[in-house]
Amino acid sequence: MKKVFLTFIVLSSGLFTYSQEKSTVDKEKEVDEIIDSLLEEGVLNELIQDINNFKFLYVSVDYSSDTYFSGRDIDVDQYNIRPQVTYMHSKGFMFGLSGVYYNGFVPKWDYTAATIGYTKSLGKNKLFRLYTSGSRYFYSNGVNNPFLYALTFGAGIKNKQRNIGTQFSGTYLFGNDQSFQITSSSYASIKLFKTKKSTLALRPELNIIAAKQTFELAQINIENGVRIIDYLENEVFDLINTQISIPLEFSTHAFDFELGYNVNFPSAIGNEPNLHTTGFFNFSIAYLFDL
Repeated sequence: MKKVFLTFIVLSSGLFTYSQEKSTVDKEKEVDEIIDSLLEEGVLNELIQDINNFKFLYVSVDYSSDTYFSGRDIDVDQYNIRPQVTYMHSKGFMFGLSGVYYNGFVPKWDYTAATIGYTKSLGKNKLFRLYTSGSRYFYSNGVNNPFLYALTFGAGIKNKQRNIGTQFSGTYLFGNDQSFQITSSSYASIKLFKTKKSTLALRPELNIIAAKQTFELAQINIENGVRIIDYLENEVFDLINTQISIPLEFSTHAFDFELGYNVNFPSAIGNEPNLHTTGFFNFSIAYLFDL
């Protein structure tokens, strides 16, 4: 008789096992795309006079109505809040501080992350982008968490109209344990309303996440009439979750607002049973400070 127990490679709250929330790296990519879009549309012309040499702070707070880890329901009904402060320079350097609050966990403040990175746009029209970043995680629970550091390398490309794009990234996690994950994110931007200083757009997005997972196989054997349970660890690299996001974004002056609905389609690992589609709403507000 065998029973499979899944032990997901979890970075505390699932930052890199990919709960429904974006990782720090994904958030940095999102910030970069938003800023890129704003600059192209001229919304920030009043704030940024010299496009070749500017720096700013992007401050955001994201609220999610429900929490799912790798798209999975863990039977804890809770919302989460993710604040983040990102410093970015036109030369491509960035530094960010972020964290996450879960109202159903103890402690409620799960971790603080510090991230430093660099991004470079290539090509005549700057349609191709390379980026890299490193992160350090500081946990509040005081236990021996598996991953303390993360290194990410990625690339992105978009069409000449800049309304369709795809990004790929690979992340290596290490510390007390090690793992890696690969993500892809494809989006389209559909402008519903636009003035000189404001834009309303629908930005559907498809995210696919695959990672190395560890699961335990509990095998029950009978020896001399005595039941013995042996635990065997197995590692696999497989698809974890597919997510469809439909956010409505409104940008005006230096403010950015987003209201969206997200659907997870988690993929079973090993003999993991009874996986259901999950969904949640998210709302975020952000402000860009010109430095």
